[in-house]
Amino acid sequence: MKPRSIREHIRETTVLAIPVAIGQLGHVMLGVTDSLMVGRLGEVPLAAASLGHSLFILTLVFAVGVCNAITPLTAIAAGRDDHDEAGIVFRQGLLVNAALGILLVAFTWLLSDFLTLMGQPPDVVVLAAPYLRIMGFSFLPMTIFFSFRNFIEGLSFTKPAMVIILLANGVNIFGNWVLIFGNLGMPALGLNGAGFSSLLVELFSAVALAVYVLRAASFRRYDPLLHFRSVNSAMIRRILRIGLPSGIQYLFEAGSFSFSAVMIGWIGATSLAAHQIAISMASVSFMITLGIANAATIRVGNAVGRGSGDEVRRAGFSAVLMGVSLMGIAAVSFVVFRNVLPTLYIDDGAVVAIASKLLILAALFQLSDGTQVVGHGILRGMTDVTVPMFIAVFAYWVIGIPTSYVLAFVAGLGPEGVWMGFVAGLTTAAISFVIRFHRLSSRFIAAGSR
Repeated sequence: MKPRSIREHIRETTVLAIPVAIGQLGHVMLGVTDSLMVGRLGEVPLAAASLGHSLFILTLVFAVGVCNAITPLTAIAAGRDDHDEAGIVFRQGLLVNAALGILLVAFTWLLSDFLTLMGQPPDVVVLAAPYLRIMGFSFLPMTIFFSFRNFIEGLSFTKPAMVIILLANGVNIFGNWVLIFGNLGMPALGLNGAGFSSLLVELFSAVALAVYVLRAASFRRYDPLLHFRSVNSAMIRRILRIGLPSGIQYLFEAGSFSFSAVMIGWIGATSLAAHQIAISMASVSFMITLGIANAATIRVGNAVGRGSGDEVRRAGFSAVLMGVSLMGIAAVSFVVFRNVLPTLYIDDGAVVAIASKLLILAALFQLSDGTQVVGHGILRGMTDVTVPMFIAVFAYWVIGIPTSYVLAFVAGLGPEGVWMGFVAGLTTAAISFVIRFHRLSSRFIAAGSR
């Protein structure tokens, strides 16, 4: 088989990445829609939604990391054209993820009882606690959805999940309209209505994707019809060896950004508002690049399954090139329009002035963030996750957070100092991930030539 050129790798990765990126943005829009509709209830319900949702998201990123283990293992099996193993990966992964979903339901229920210890206003906690409990039940259908999605994406079918997520946004808007505000004869449930609507969305997504996979002829060769012959402890261990470090890495990364927001909150409300504007703009380009990273996991995994070291390197480094190029465009946009973009959010001159400065740092942040997220994706394609987990903890919590604190409060640079810490931590992770991929892929080539 003739090796693919870099151009061919970029084209094939793009075909996979676009639906994944659109799906990621669709997930973001679910949260945006909830905030917009809950905001009509007033300040306290919106604050309660923010508190409950922030804790839910921290738990969610761990779940996403664990569930993502199915993708590289499926891609490797597909690269070997081993349909039986791909089916085993899915069925055992579904068992693991469903068990995880049940545990997270219990965890969020217990977590809601500790909200009073977080020093939040009592009227906010009263609303946030039941909202978080309702949201917690979403974890079971969500982990089932992730299992089906990651399985078919590992087989390079990325469009079905995208379509379902886009439809789910419509379900969410309708559900919020009915349950929050009490339309169509239903009682007005307020913030709890938003929680029930989110649960409805996750049930819809899980059922829709499961029905599609179980009925589609394309997947029958993998026997996805839940014919569990036995509990395959060896495969479960493989899934957990990939999933748990990935989940921990995601948790530490998300936790570092959350703590950075806390530090900026120490500076003042104006700085925190400016930070929120800059980070929300950076999150859009990040979600698109995350699509490239997930596509790269699939393509690197396929190449590993075929035993082609040259293809592993080409698939990996072409994806890094794509990520850097995309983030480069975003970086230039942030610099050129730094005085205009913040005005889309707010007309407060003090907030806009700080946000425009942060967008310059966000430009540097983009290049590092794009490289590190794709770097993690290509390493995951080689099922290398434990060392990257330690790299991430070191980069974000040993380099990034202390640098942010020193520059912001000791050197007196304020919110700009916190963002310089972002750049330091993400750059450390980005360089480390790329170097590790270079070394592992070189060893893979050397092992294949013996």
